Amino acid sequence: MKIGFVGLGIMGLPMALNLKNGGHEIYAPERASLKAEARDAFTILPTATDVAKAADVIIVMVPDTPDVERALFAEGGVAAGLSAGKLVIDMSSISPTATKDYAAKVEALGADYVDAPVSGGEVGAKAASLTIMCGGKDAAFERARPLFELMGKNITLVGGIGAGQTCKVANQIIVALNIEAVAEALVFASKAGADPAKVRQALMGGFANSRILEVHAERMIQHTFNPGFRIALHQKDLNLALSAAKELGVALPHTASAQQLFTAVSAAGGSQLDHSGMVKALETLAAHEIGSKV
Repeated sequence: MKIGFVGLGIMGLPMALNLKNGGHEIYAPERASLKAEARDAFTILPTATDVAKAADVIIVMVPDTPDVERALFAEGGVAAGLSAGKLVIDMSSISPTATKDYAAKVEALGADYVDAPVSGGEVGAKAASLTIMCGGKDAAFERARPLFELMGKNITLVGGIGAGQTCKVANQIIVALNIEAVAEALVFASKAGADPAKVRQALMGGFANSRILEVHAERMIQHTFNPGFRIALHQKDLNLALSAAKELGVALPHTASAQQLFTAVSAAGGSQLDHSGMVKALETLAAHEIGSKV
């Protein structure tokens, strides 16, 4: 296929490269920030409108709801290049409510729309092992499935438009609370005098094991917080969760506490750290850094 890809960042670039390696032709809009790797691998066109005109399928992978709106509907955006039969896939993590509005506008132009946010971070993007949570019509999803299979492993059509985004918000609640649990456990164990690396090793053999314990606990112990998935982006996702919960009348008390810990790290200048950097807020509260001697 001819695929347009808007958003060649930490996640988007390896995802697009996996599509390229799968035999597809990739078009991307000109950006000053484009890496040489992208310029060498893809066809670069002046605007997202030009990309949409050239491509059969257009994938958007940008940070937040306003970014998707600009990518689709601003001057030079994707919508101006759409026509009947094209498919737009939004793989960003954004508002489910806004997603339904964007899909209606795209469908009015004769194109199909699938929301397909992902989980798995930069590691999963590079390894083509992302979890992909989809919302849309069955036919549009089946058309997109071969592309998803080049980027991910666990691919699920959750429901209609917006259902993928709702599932992603739920995912981000679970991930944030798991990060908080692992961080609290390691700070506790370290301040009690135990070797946090050996605590992690022991826990990985039991019921407490998780991907967060496996990957993020190592980052916490080593204090290596290069993203990954930035705290600022996880804050954005939890804002979506808390805003939607307010509308639904659902209490999310621990989601709120995780957001406050992210906010504390961000306020201290850590918004661009990997979200495992949440541990820094707990270390401050404990007056103890993981790995320090008691």
